Amino acid sequence: MKPEETIDFHIRWAWHGIARMYNLEASKYDSSMAVGQTLLSIDIKEGTPSTKLGPKMGMEPRSLTRMLKSMEERGLIYRKVDKTDKRMVRIYLTKAGAKHRDISRDTVIRFNLALQEKLSPTKLKGFFKTIKQINELLNNQNLLNGKSKSNSKK
Repeated sequence: MKPEETIDFHIRWAWHGIARMYNLEASKYDSSMAVGQTLLSIDIKEGTPSTKLGPKMGMEPRSLTRMLKSMEERGLIYRKVDKTDKRMVRIYLTKAGAKHRDISRDTVIRFNLALQEKLSPTKLKGFFKTIKQINELLNNQNLLNGKSKSNSKK
């Protein structure tokens, strides 16, 4: 099987293109896609427990720790012990962090609107249906070992 005949090749190829585009846009603000994603994952009013950010973003704890430290040094976030559970540390946005979050949010919206203008509703619906099914298969089955809960195609 040639690489361009595989499903994961096209997913990776598209994702690398998206990441390049987001990083190019973020570089205009001396930032990165990862910082933008982190800012978008932090609750504006309530803050977000630091332990919830990693799983929410699919990041390893060490990478997230380094990123949060860098973001704190840049004045984008601050940490505060939770009022009710003193063992928990919440991450909050500073004014600068909120401003960068708005820029990240607008960039994501602009990208999605641009795609929606170029792709028909039918194609988008088919894409979402397919990508959700791929994620379900990855989450619920051991595809590489042939073990699955259901071997039927949908």
